[in-house]
Amino acid sequence: MTTFHDVPADLVIQELAARLQSHDPISPPEWADYVKTGTHRERPPTQKDWWHIRSAAILRKVGLMGPIGANHMAQQFGGPKDRGVKQNRAVSGSRNIARTILQQLSECGLIESKMNLAGTVNLGRVLTSEGQKLLDNAAHSIRAVAEERYPGLTGY
Repeated sequence: MTTFHDVPADLVIQELAARLQSHDPISPPEWADYVKTGTHRERPPTQKDWWHIRSAAILRKVGLMGPIGANHMAQQFGGPKDRGVKQNRAVSGSRNIARTILQQLSECGLIESKMNLAGTVNLGRVLTSEGQKLLDNAAHSIRAVAEERYPGLTGY
């Protein structure tokens, strides 16, 4: 069966965003219409479903890089900050957005916290079996579209 590692990220994220819209806990807060996604941005996102797209991207990244925390996740969605005449510097994305989406994905049962052996330190978030199943089913459903768009995938 096709896994989310086998298909391009843009196709998986689009399919996952459509599937995550049916989950009730994953919904944008009231402040999501006005907030920037990081200090490196000048304006808030213009897409209506940007929250679900970001949630899908975060779920995919947890699957790829887990265990991962909110701080490291925010760094994944950062970018270059324009500092005028000075050279650009890399800055993190919004930690509040990353933390809120991770909490919503935890409420859905798609990710869970991984603790150390003593159970005292949170090492980050990892996929649950439900999250793995959702990612793999989304990847499997778009496999034909991916092979059509990228002919080199047929060998995998």
